[in-house]
Amino acid sequence: MFARRDNEPDYAVLKSRVTEGDSTSVNRYGTPIETVQSDNPLREQSLNINHDSEIGDNPDRYKQHGFYFNADNCIACHACEAACSEKNDNPAHIAFRSVGFVEGGTYPAYQRLNISMACNHCDDPVCLKGCPTRAYTKFAEYGAVLQDPDICFGCGYCTWVCPYNAPQLDPEKGQVTKCNMCVDRLEVGLKPACTSACLGNALDFGVIEDIPDNRSQAKVDIPGFPRTDITHPNIRFQQTRTTQREMTRVDQTAIKYHRSDEPSTTYEESPFIPELDPKQGFTRQWNLKKLLTSHENAHIAFTMSAQLVMGAFLWLFAGSFISDSRFELDSLSSSPAYLPGLVILVGLITTGLYKLNMHLGKPHRFYRGFYNLRYSPVSREIAGVSLFFAGLVLFTLCAFFEHSFFKVLQLIAGLIALAGLMIGGYFMYMLYRIEARPFWNHINTASSFAGTGLVLGSLFIAVFNTSAGEMPQQLNTLLLFTISIGLVIEMAGLWYHRQSLKSAKSEGAASFYEQTTTYGYAYGLRNSLLVLSLIISLSLLVTEHQSLWAYLILAGTSLISAIIGRALFYVVVIPTTMPGGFFWRNKGFVEHARETGLADMPQMGVVYEKHHAFNINELIETI
Repeated sequence: MFARRDNEPDYAVLKSRVTEGDSTSVNRYGTPIETVQSDNPLREQSLNINHDSEIGDNPDRYKQHGFYFNADNCIACHACEAACSEKNDNPAHIAFRSVGFVEGGTYPAYQRLNISMACNHCDDPVCLKGCPTRAYTKFAEYGAVLQDPDICFGCGYCTWVCPYNAPQLDPEKGQVTKCNMCVDRLEVGLKPACTSACLGNALDFGVIEDIPDNRSQAKVDIPGFPRTDITHPNIRFQQTRTTQREMTRVDQTAIKYHRSDEPSTTYEESPFIPELDPKQGFTRQWNLKKLLTSHENAHIAFTMSAQLVMGAFLWLFAGSFISDSRFELDSLSSSPAYLPGLVILVGLITTGLYKLNMHLGKPHRFYRGFYNLRYSPVSREIAGVSLFFAGLVLFTLCAFFEHSFFKVLQLIAGLIALAGLMIGGYFMYMLYRIEARPFWNHINTASSFAGTGLVLGSLFIAVFNTSAGEMPQQLNTLLLFTISIGLVIEMAGLWYHRQSLKSAKSEGAASFYEQTTTYGYAYGLRNSLLVLSLIISLSLLVTEHQSLWAYLILAGTSLISAIIGRALFYVVVIPTTMPGGFFWRNKGFVEHARETGLADMPQMGVVYEKHHAFNINELIETI
């Protein structure tokens, strides 16, 4: 338990201001402030902090607590950051609490608004639902959302779904950590370290909806703070000074906040709406190296290989068990390319799965990905793709034998693979429908994934079977028709995505801006190759003269287009997150520090992208 000093100052002591007679029973989201009823057996249990079985005597122990931030008082001294990092022994590149700011106006009417932010211990924590390893728990005690880094295997999905950038993925340790509400201090009647260290009395802490002394507001919006309807965060604000109509970020994120003339009617609406701030101009660039060497290359390899294999498998399964004289699908299973094709498909998806697994901070903990099937789309995707992989391997093995028993077994394996394909494919899409990442949270993600599967899967079948001999014309026509449909689906999704983002009042507009400027020429090349691929496909469909070279050219244009498109998908996404400063929490500075070597200086708070080295000793200890 945390050791409380005898002479703790009054400002560090957690006060109980709420009484039974005047307490509010629910917060503004309609959630009960009392986390468990008085007769619930969950009460009077120890948090076992550092294996200490003591139970805190705070009378508000089973009420939802939260932070209170008075923006009028914050002077951006960063004392809260320092206290938090010292308390949690964080390295320089990790901060559970950070201070950023937005600014508006010009001299002499310049205005700066500072924001200190950590985990908001939300009523509906998306990090808890998204985490595949069940490393998160929302406790009845104080309503704290706690995370166990020892359970985490470093996939980083919680950092994707959190709108407030609260979970911190440490690239050196390969695990996520976050603010724990200083529950060890709460248990002995002390406020969190950050609150106790605040010089300007800007931070406070207590039972949610309980306005501290000498304060008049408890708002849920402030310029730069993301939407509250995603998670229902437990933080309240005071900000009485009138701000400029436009408040801009000083970091490199192309977002500003525009004050709406329409007053808020619910907690979900903020008077400050995010809009595009084209601070980098409209010059188009290539940046191909930056695009194709991103941290998410493993996801590119996995999603594209999985979708290609799934698309190709549908053809081979149909060719094995559907006898149709009109399209001669059964010629696929009798082709010399049938068995080699299956083996190559198994190799492709094995490579994709290996790349994805090695992308984890702790690859040897991969099995923990199945822990949260109840909530996490990541766990469900892993389960679905694993089922597909098992079915595909068994399907391939059975294909080597002629006996009728193996034919029946192959059918069963194929049906298992189909079930895995549907489950894995659906949740491969759903895990990107993230409210905190507007660029991904669009139907275009589904059209892109489905288009890739149809186009690359069909091209794989066409190239391999054409190389092994002449294919029936009816099958050629069906393959080209499917390829054309896949290209049209992807192009339609991209057009709709473009139209949606151009006028979006969200970070999605900034993502589209990045796509058309920082990576403008690469974006144009992808679109041109997509159109060229459709022209080639339709030409081959009309002329009815297909050759291996024609298919190879079509495969080349389609594959390059798909790779660039998928790289853009990961690189340009901008999350709903808190504003940073000129250096701290500024993506532009982070990139600059890595390019120039400043990241070698620990005080910069920047480290190079890396993965946690496989620790054989840790594995042996676990076993």
